[in-house]
Amino acid sequence: MKLDILCIAAHPDDVELACSGTVAKEVANGKKVGVIDLTRGELGTRGSAEIRDEEAAVAAKILGLTIRENMRFADGFFVNDKIHQMALIKKIRQYQPEIVICNTIDDRHIDHAKGSQLASDACFLSGLIKIETELDGENQAPWRPKQVYHSIQWKNVEPDFVVDISDFIDKKLDSVRAYQTQFFNPKYEGEPDTPISSKNFTESIEYRAKDLGRLVGVEYAEGFTVERYPAVDSLFDLK
Repeated sequence: MKLDILCIAAHPDDVELACSGTVAKEVANGKKVGVIDLTRGELGTRGSAEIRDEEAAVAAKILGLTIRENMRFADGFFVNDKIHQMALIKKIRQYQPEIVICNTIDDRHIDHAKGSQLASDACFLSGLIKIETELDGENQAPWRPKQVYHSIQWKNVEPDFVVDISDFIDKKLDSVRAYQTQFFNPKYEGEPDTPISSKNFTESIEYRAKDLGRLVGVEYAEGFTVERYPAVDSLFDLK
């Protein structure tokens, strides 16, 4: 199965927090979008890996994902080495995405930057013909995505471009709310407090999107950084 866009994220809920409005918009435009979560978020203070699996499945339905898989790497302890790179290379070659969206390049959680670099390195290595991989006993062809973009999550990283998600902010927020145990929810009052369980954090998801939208003249937007300059055919391609 070939995907148009593959999101590779350290934890279930990273995609929802960082770029789910963009994902929902591209799905509505007829694109096939998939998510590969590197870990199950098993070190998360609230909930459990099993609960996170269920929440991720609900979010996937909300967003209309074509596939969602979990690599089951060790939360907090996975590294950017050959073993982890080869596992991701197989997935990139399997789904042949035109675009890959990774975690943010710098963030509060150590897994975000690690996952970002791991995914980026795997995208490059996946295009090398002398790296051999197999799927179901058959050799896989090399594949390198045309673009690798990085989303923005906790820190206010300055974006290189933004996507108008004004018509998809509700779907973004619904996908985030699928992670009931993670974020502010009176139902789970009494659970340990975390930096992302506060009402302020939950509200920040919307007001960050609103602020990015304000800067470009739309209601809501999501920001991304690039690894190489994006090119346009005409100045009039830019809004």
